[in-house]
Amino acid sequence: MSLNPVAAAFQTMRYALTGRVHFSQQRVGDVFIDERGCRFRVFRYVEVTPSPDRPARPGAVFIPRFHVKGMSPHVNQLFSWLPMPCFVGLPGFRSKRWMMAETTGDAAGYYEWDSVQDVENYARSFAGRFMTGRSVPGSIQFSIYSSESAPPPPAPGYAATITTEAYPPLVVIKR
Repeated sequence: MSLNPVAAAFQTMRYALTGRVHFSQQRVGDVFIDERGCRFRVFRYVEVTPSPDRPARPGAVFIPRFHVKGMSPHVNQLFSWLPMPCFVGLPGFRSKRWMMAETTGDAAGYYEWDSVQDVENYARSFAGRFMTGRSVPGSIQFSIYSSESAPPPPAPGYAATITTEAYPPLVVIKR
């Protein structure tokens, strides 16, 4: 499926105008520890209230991780506002937690989607190419999970370390 960033931006505006886009400060500061033991802290959280025709709960999780080239972690946090309208309105999008590694400055996300197919479409779309293009070559990894097998979302304070043995991804894409 070809995803259109312009159409998604208009859908994001419709969500915002109808009160379906929500930013929560309660999730900011939550912690996620990946399989390498790298500690990530959430710095932004957005959620879309699903329409009645969508599944009640997300069916898939997408966890990208990469090292941004050419900008500091602080500048990346500011820059990350710009592409947001182009994916919040995509089919199946439910939520995203933006995360930054405390020691390396690596960027990561914890996205929830309606289905694994929605995640795969996203990872192979303009958005996946955009992440790859702004990353240090070889630093990007996309992990796709069904909701049943996904690592738990970032949590307040200390979170358990995520291992690929405990939470095997359905798909891993490295670039």
